[in-house]
Amino acid sequence: MADIIGLQCTECKRRNYVTTVNKRKMQKKLEKKKYCKWCDKHTLHKETK
Repeated sequence: MADIIGLQCTECKRRNYVTTVNKRKMQKKLEKKKYCKWCDKHTLHKETK
């Protein structure tokens, strides 16, 4: 039961990445430090729908 989610940059609010998450195993929202090409640096990205 993997759901497709988007990852949004916390600084510029752009959706940069798409990934899948198993909702049965992950109860919290996904947060990862990824590269944002608009901010030109590594920033925290949070899960969005």
